[in-house]
Amino acid sequence: MPRTTHDGNGGGMTIARRIAAGRRAMPAAMSKIADVVSESPAAPVELTITELAERAGTSPATVTRFCRALGFDGYTQFRVGVASEIGRGGADQSWQADIGQEFGAEDEAGKVLQTLVALHVENLETTADHLDLDNVLRVADAIAASRHVDIYGVGGSGVIAREFQARMYRIGINAHSWSDVHEGLTSAVMQDESSVAIGISSTGRTEETVQMLSQARASGAFTVAITHDTDSWLAGLADVSLATAEPTPYLRPDDLSVKHSQLLVLDLLYLLVAQQTFGVATTHLAASAMAVSGHRRVAKTPRTPAPQEENR
Repeated sequence: MPRTTHDGNGGGMTIARRIAAGRRAMPAAMSKIADVVSESPAAPVELTITELAERAGTSPATVTRFCRALGFDGYTQFRVGVASEIGRGGADQSWQADIGQEFGAEDEAGKVLQTLVALHVENLETTADHLDLDNVLRVADAIAASRHVDIYGVGGSGVIAREFQARMYRIGINAHSWSDVHEGLTSAVMQDESSVAIGISSTGRTEETVQMLSQARASGAFTVAITHDTDSWLAGLADVSLATAEPTPYLRPDDLSVKHSQLLVLDLLYLLVAQQTFGVATTHLAASAMAVSGHRRVAKTPRTPAPQEENR
């Protein structure tokens, strides 16, 4: 890679020239990012780090390494450099790309709150309207009868995967979540017809998640995709695909609304599985509540006002 400085100057070289000069030394995952940026120079200005990673079929961490290899401290500095070179470095354009078209820099807090509530509620309602409840019940049945559940997700979807794993585990389901592709593949290869594997990716194109779910399918597991794109690579691997609302172009970072849609689907699955395993679920919930009860402080007793002295 060419020698560059941490402020992104790169010895006066343009970003395109820096990418071209370092292509041969780039690992395959970083080369995918270079391909996206070369084909769509404005992509870093228009996309969040997660979106760029998903478009390139890689991870946000790899995007950060790509930026540092070009001499930038991180993705924010890289985007500023790209915006400056293509003449889109104005504050208004940057605000719309990073924050959203529905919000103004001078909006009052109350307006921002109401706009957020409306957008998030719309996403939840859209997800609910498009959910196939027969498919949801099919997945819940499979989880309740399984010996093992694998849940795959990277980045923001990885956070959701871990949340779902914790809920499943607490009601007695042998569930495990994986964000690292090596660890996930190691688990996936050990699954069989008595297992359920769930892949979570908003776009359905996250390479690591696709790989893990693909391996679980090859091992015989019942596979589930949770994505807004039912025609995506991830959905194509799944026995059942559960659709979430597509991110709105007016809300940034749009993965916030995506997370809420994903959580709605997973909350529904959690409750349906708990219903089907009622005896086991309630026993485990009571036991886990007892186990952590000693770590919770007693609620404060409301203070009783001192009685006033009688008038004499």
